[in-house]
Amino acid sequence: MAPPERKSILLSFEKPLVELEARITQIRELAEENDVDVSTQLRQLEARATHLRQEIFSNLTPAQRLQVARHPRRPSTLDYIQAITDDWLELHGDRGSGKDDPALVGGVARLEGRPVVILGHQKGRDTKDNVVRNFGMASPGGYRKAMRLMRHADRFSMPIITFIDTPGAYPGYEAEEMGQGEAIAYNLREMFGLTVPIVCTIIGEGGSGGALGIGVGDRLMMFEHSVYTVASPEACAAILWKDAGRSGEAAEALKITSWDLKQLGILDELLPEPVGGAHANPIQAADILKQALVKQVTELSQLTPAALQQLRYQKYRQIGVFAEAA
Repeated sequence: MAPPERKSILLSFEKPLVELEARITQIRELAEENDVDVSTQLRQLEARATHLRQEIFSNLTPAQRLQVARHPRRPSTLDYIQAITDDWLELHGDRGSGKDDPALVGGVARLEGRPVVILGHQKGRDTKDNVVRNFGMASPGGYRKAMRLMRHADRFSMPIITFIDTPGAYPGYEAEEMGQGEAIAYNLREMFGLTVPIVCTIIGEGGSGGALGIGVGDRLMMFEHSVYTVASPEACAAILWKDAGRSGEAAEALKITSWDLKQLGILDELLPEPVGGAHANPIQAADILKQALVKQVTELSQLTPAALQQLRYQKYRQIGVFAEAA
């Protein structure tokens, strides 16, 4: 039996495009039923649809880019790992709590023949899966598992690759009781001391300390329609104006897009996405990511451990530095 067809998920700003594509489909079906040649008209409409798609996705507001970053069909950490690596072996547990956090996955793999350690946040595809994955919000055990794997990489001289995609660390009572803040702070400190290359990529939503817990690296890359923010626009609007409905205004002020971060000097490389977002062509998105990772890891692997540590230190010392005009 064929698998059930997945329903497409329509974002609000895609409505004109979907209506045009539906019209193209209708014309094609009518032409086939009546044996009429409308190939010229169809080519014109398809060209128009392609142009409209490019126009829509090249002029998205920060709030709209956030919608794309949160798209349920957007490729996840495990999707990218399966597409770009060989010999992937997932490892589990933090060797402390006796539990494994499915919201943060990690393991060893080969990238173009090179042994690497890869870890990242993992969201679910549907409500049931998201409940299991806790919507990509890692617990203290998840961040301690991540550090265990990073120490393993450091011990065996394997580059570290992290994929960031979370609205934030899990803020529940149990997480706070288990030391959520301490676990993230510990990772921040320890990642500065690792002697192997670290390449961090924001593949979707990079939120607050939950993103930073695996986000200290020598290179920071980011997909075009991803976001990186100290707090979600909804939370920011609720805090500042007591009105979550002003999240669009907050998204503008927070400078959350890849273009904003590139201009601010925080982002090292902006990765273009297929027209329509990474979810529109996951294979092409994975190929773009793989090429960028191979390039960054190859360049960084030529540096000495001391040079890597100094590079990492200087990178973060420069963030937020500015000079006032006289």
